[in-house]
Amino acid sequence: QAQLVESGGGLVQAGGSLRLSCTATASILSFNSMSWYRQAPGKQRELVADIASGGPTNYADSVKGRFTISRDNARNTAYLHMNKMQPEDTAVYYCNAVLKTLERTYHYWGQGTQVTVSS
Repeated sequence: QAQLVESGGGLVQAGGSLRLSCTATASILSFNSMSWYRQAPGKQRELVADIASGGPTNYADSVKGRFTISRDNARNTAYLHMNKMQPEDTAVYYCNAVLKTLERTYHYWGQGTQVTVSS
C-alpha cells in the first residue's frame, strides 16, 4: 500500500511563495492522478489542483495564475508551487493520489502540512 509524505509547509507573509512536496513510497506512474487539497478551519476540504498521469492539470479558480502543480516521476514526487500567497490560502494542505483498477478506485492521502499566510 502506497504512502504519501508531504513537506514544505510553514509560515509566509502575504505575497510570498512556498513549495509543497508530496513523495510517494510507490512509483507515481502507477497513479491515475495526483492532487492537492486544502482544509481551512471550519471549512470543508477543497480541491486546489490536480495533475493526471498524462500531464493535464486542473486548478481551483481561487488559485489559477498563482499556483502550479507539477510532478517528477523519477523522484516519485508531486509539487505545489504557490506564489502571490494570500491570507485566505491559510489551511492544512493534503496530497492525494488516485489509483484506478478494474475492480475499484483507491484513494491515498498524506498526513497534511500546515500553511499559514500572514497579512
